[in-house]
Amino acid sequence: MRLRPPSVPLINIDPFFNVWSPADKLTDVDTAHWTGYTNAILGTAEIDGKLYRLIGKDHGENLPAMKQVELDVDTFTTTYVFEQDGVRLTLLFTSPIMPDDLYYLTRPVSYLEIQKEILDGHRHTVKVKLAVSEQICLDHEGDDEVVTEILNLETGIKSVKMGSKSQNILSREGDDARIDWGYFYLSTDAKKASVGVEKKTIKFFTYRNYPEKEAEMTFATAEATLGDSTLFTFAYDDIASIQYYGQNLKSYWNKDGAKIEDEIVTAHADYDAVLAMCDVFADEMFVYAVRAGGEKYAELLQLAFRQTVAAHKLAIDENGEILWVSKECYSNGCAATVDVSYPSIPLFLLYNPELVKGMMRPVYRVAASDEWKFDFAPHDAGRYPLLNGQKYGLKDGVLLYEKQMPVEECGNMLIMEATVAIATGDASFANEHMDVLDQWVKYLIANGRDPENQLCTDDFAGHLAHNCNLTLKAIMGLACYGILQGMNGKKREENKYIKMAREMAADWAKRAANGDGSYRLAFDRPDTFSMKYNIVWDKLFGTEIMDRTVIESEVASYRRREHAYGLPLDNRQPYTKSDWLVWTATLAESRDDFEHMVNKLWDAFNSTQTRVPMTDWYWTVTGGQKEYISRSYNDLHPEQVMKGFQNRTVQGGLYIKLLEYTGMMRIR
Repeated sequence: MRLRPPSVPLINIDPFFNVWSPADKLTDVDTAHWTGYTNAILGTAEIDGKLYRLIGKDHGENLPAMKQVELDVDTFTTTYVFEQDGVRLTLLFTSPIMPDDLYYLTRPVSYLEIQKEILDGHRHTVKVKLAVSEQICLDHEGDDEVVTEILNLETGIKSVKMGSKSQNILSREGDDARIDWGYFYLSTDAKKASVGVEKKTIKFFTYRNYPEKEAEMTFATAEATLGDSTLFTFAYDDIASIQYYGQNLKSYWNKDGAKIEDEIVTAHADYDAVLAMCDVFADEMFVYAVRAGGEKYAELLQLAFRQTVAAHKLAIDENGEILWVSKECYSNGCAATVDVSYPSIPLFLLYNPELVKGMMRPVYRVAASDEWKFDFAPHDAGRYPLLNGQKYGLKDGVLLYEKQMPVEECGNMLIMEATVAIATGDASFANEHMDVLDQWVKYLIANGRDPENQLCTDDFAGHLAHNCNLTLKAIMGLACYGILQGMNGKKREENKYIKMAREMAADWAKRAANGDGSYRLAFDRPDTFSMKYNIVWDKLFGTEIMDRTVIESEVASYRRREHAYGLPLDNRQPYTKSDWLVWTATLAESRDDFEHMVNKLWDAFNSTQTRVPMTDWYWTVTGGQKEYISRSYNDLHPEQVMKGFQNRTVQGGLYIKLLEYTGMMRIR
């Protein structure tokens, strides 16, 4: 990969079990949770008695860093190569979260293989030691006493278990929060190995804009004399994954009572086979992505994959059906947010459409509940990991109308239903919910042509009346309802709604026109602009709802709006959204136009000085992350903590060009 990742994925299983290295070199800084809070994994390599740092910064030992000579990131694996004193060590961090296999997608075990090569022809003894801090199983270090246990598992695997003493399962919800229940396991099957527990005082960051803090912490350790290849695993048993309307649910991997100790043993045994499966998946994805949009586009997909998938949690509900629950990371922590799920679906339509159904089930549950009083779709199903009803816009137990996204969410749900039906060739899932879909399409007919003052998914920009892009969402919602009717054999109904969408699109083109070939942000705001990403499905479906000359002239106008790092979202601020940028670029008929727009996104990630997991909201002038002051009620310092969107699932939207390339969405 030529792209320099802003932050490098290491362990990526779910929103809690999620570790990154926010630097170019693994020894420059300590590893961190995606929130930026240090989750220190320290590593040393001893070569013939001489000690070097391998993972993490120096903590007062004055240890030199082993020389890093290479870093590469692909879909599932991050590879570091170090060379020192005639020895080469290759570290492969692999999280095999394959979306087309629910077992591997949910098994909470991540790998670190260390390969040893001799460069100078001499014999060398190399030992490696890993130390994982208590931060990995606590929200904040010192929050609770940590208990540990040394385990000898089957086939000679040595393991150390670590977790909080209190074990308050699913006891918290929130955005800037980490897990403080369940148990972490550090394991190795090396023949010459030992595991243990030690105390260590380190300095660390709580947030990237705060000064360092110092504390003594408990570390789980594993030490091994390296052979040609030595395997370590990091595992986390969260005991319960999601709370769903008061019921604590398990994930897929342990739905039938599987034990984490057995899964660790199995993970060691099947490593070679799993790595081979990951390589096949990754290689195929990269080749097709290059064909679809170029090498830089393909690299963006590689970096986005683990982030997107691992910001979800898969749980099994009381009916045995899957819930694929996103966390709205560093926005407000909402769970199963509709307008966060919607942009992410291209990745999951490609690799497992059943997961898109799992996104929608919690939303239907909210819509069917007594709490939901509106005739439009909900925004979310709770705040991660507690899904007990919508939290966005909730004040004193009442959901405020002005905080809802009526046209946005109705359109999103209808589009998601149609795309799943097309991907699977089966509209039966939509048919299970047709009564509420009927209600939502009626809402779009009544309110979508010229939306009132309301929020859309870009709620950070505030309320906006007469939103042209929101009307495009309504147009595609009508078309998608028609598509579903057609898949049910109701051709007259299909034609009715497709015709209605076309008429609304023709009206849109007249009222939104600036007169120079571009189209407005809002119908009543001449000489404004915005990305028209919502109409992209018309191109993918081949439905010709919107006159292609309208889209072609709009896309042509973007060239004069661009900055160094991409096209702004609209004329109000020089910031953009990465997901919508790629959707907008996909509207282009020319491959050159697509690559021109997306390569600027690549440049932004390649050069940004904001070292966080891929942000989807950044300044097009500087490439830096757009930050804001969080006002979330459960933040540690709500008046001070600077945040910006990062590690969000919407990066699954970058896959939309690949989705178009496959042709699987085309129905005309």
